[in-house]
Amino acid sequence: MIYALLILAVLAVMVVSVYNGVITLKNKVEEAWADIDTQLKRRYDLIPNLVETVKGYAGHEAQTLEKVIQARNIAMNAKTLPEKEQAENMMAGALKTIFALSESYPDLKANQNFMDLQRTLAEIEEHIQLSRRYYNATVRDLNTKLEVFPNNIIAGPLGLSKKEFFQANEGEKENVKVSFTPAPTPATPATPVTPVTPEQPKQ
Repeated sequence: MIYALLILAVLAVMVVSVYNGVITLKNKVEEAWADIDTQLKRRYDLIPNLVETVKGYAGHEAQTLEKVIQARNIAMNAKTLPEKEQAENMMAGALKTIFALSESYPDLKANQNFMDLQRTLAEIEEHIQLSRRYYNATVRDLNTKLEVFPNNIIAGPLGLSKKEFFQANEGEKENVKVSFTPAPTPATPATPVTPVTPEQPKQ
C-alpha cells in the first residue's frame, strides 16, 4: 500500500510538472501571436491611406488598387492559421504591386506623404518578421516539450496539443522592399568623333 501511494504521488507530481510546463509555453505562444496580430492590424490600418495617396496620382490604376483593398479585407477576415498565412502572402504581393507602380509615377514617388507611409510600412514589416520569428521559436519549444518522453504520454489525456508554425510560402518570404533613393539616370553615351583626314596638298 505504501509503495502504491508513493508511485501515485510520483505520477501526480510528474503530471503536474508536465502540465505546468506546457501551460507556461502555451501562454508564451499566445502572447507571441498577440504581438503578430497587433502588427498586422497596424498594417491593415495603414493600407487605406496608402491607397488613397496612390489614387491621387494614379487614379486610373483602379484595378491594381482594388486588388490591394480586397487582399486587405481577406487578411482581416481570415480565421484559421492556414487561412491567415495564405491571406498574408496575398497581402504582401499586393503591396509589392503598389511600390512597383510608384516607379512609373515620379510625382507620387517624391510625395512626402507617400514616403512617410513607406517608412511606416517598412517599420511594421520589420516588426512582423521579428514577431513571427519569436512566435515560431515559442511554438518549436512547446512542440518539442510535448514530443519528448514521458510528456507525449501525459499530454494527450490532458488535452494538450502541438501548435502550428506561422510561415510564408516559398517564394513569398521576402519583405516588402522600400527604396527611398531614386534610381540613377543612365549616362548618355558619348557621340563618337569621326577622325578628320588631313587634306593633301595640291600638286
